[in-house]
Amino acid sequence: MSSILGHQDRVLSGMRPTGQLHLGHYHGVLKNWLKLQHEYECLFFVADWHALTTHYEDPTVIADSVWDMVIDWLAAGVNPSSATLFIQSRVPEHAELHLLLSMMTPLSWLERVPSYKDQQLKLKEKDLATYGFLGYPLLQSADILIYKASQVPVGEDQVAHVELTREVARRFNHLYGREKDFKEKAETAAKKMGKKNAKLYRELRRRYQEEGDHEAIETARALLEEQQNITLSDRERLFGYLEGIGKIILPEPEALLTPTSKMPGLDGQKMSKSYGNTISLREDPGLIDQKIRTMPTDTARVRRTDPGDPANCPVWELHKVYSDDAIRAEIEEGCKTAGIGCIDCKKFIIDAVVEELAPMHDRAQEFIEHPDMVRSIINEGSDKARDIARLTLEEVRQVMGLSYK
Repeated sequence: MSSILGHQDRVLSGMRPTGQLHLGHYHGVLKNWLKLQHEYECLFFVADWHALTTHYEDPTVIADSVWDMVIDWLAAGVNPSSATLFIQSRVPEHAELHLLLSMMTPLSWLERVPSYKDQQLKLKEKDLATYGFLGYPLLQSADILIYKASQVPVGEDQVAHVELTREVARRFNHLYGREKDFKEKAETAAKKMGKKNAKLYRELRRRYQEEGDHEAIETARALLEEQQNITLSDRERLFGYLEGIGKIILPEPEALLTPTSKMPGLDGQKMSKSYGNTISLREDPGLIDQKIRTMPTDTARVRRTDPGDPANCPVWELHKVYSDDAIRAEIEEGCKTAGIGCIDCKKFIIDAVVEELAPMHDRAQEFIEHPDMVRSIINEGSDKARDIARLTLEEVRQVMGLSYK
């Protein structure tokens, strides 16, 4: 089943507020957001409920981090005029849809999500034998489906979560999309397109269902998207009728694979707070200088005159991110011949990182000095997000027999 019924240009993504953002977040997530906000209708949210699944015993880290994280987003260049920014818990429809989806989602689907056992192993110091932790992938599904988002930017390790969402949507549509007199309603909707378009739609539907012509179904989908004389509900019926199923209520999203973050930490490992090897987005330039100057280097270079090998040096990994080909060639030659010292090598990185973060410092300071501006952005974004979520939930309640009018 296609995600075609979803809002084709709508992207949803969120981040958990568990501490200050660092260069790993910027290169792994935020730079991608900056690109997406100009290509799609984007909704970016603070996943505070998700943070509680692993930090329920110490929620202060969440409360302290929410506004800091939003400031970091804005400082990095996420534009509230181009994207909707909101806090998950400000849109309670997420929670209600999560509850309703939990009524029809098999327990085994949640238990088989790879991250369920992986995270329990990695976070052994935490008691994660909770209902909230088991159900958080379904809450993620609710986050996506409440906005009928067509695209969800994720890394390869999160594709399983999007696939779960697709399965949940498919099961929901199978259970609740079978209206009484569905065929008759779909045929009536087709007539509203006009005689010529209705005839073309039926022919394309026949070619797909009888001959398996996938080109025909793509043409039919494009035809439906162009129609101005039918309601959204009729469009949903016609998409379902086209594919030989019932009405599509919750469209299946697609995983939008993001480039793997290549941001190494100060020790050569992946940059992560748990490794203590980060540079925060608002790091003081003096501290940036100190952190990079004290980075470990190739252990073979005991003295300045000893030649080294960049492949054995964590600093070289940073050069892959920040230096162009000419500088890397100069550094590689200088290291192997002892023509350049480690401090000189690091100076290139220090300057590059300070230059990259300087405009973020300036923008962050403006928002720090005007907290009401930040709260206004979030309030407006949360209201906008909730308006969208209410429409979906109203439809979900109706098909589940919970609309008492």
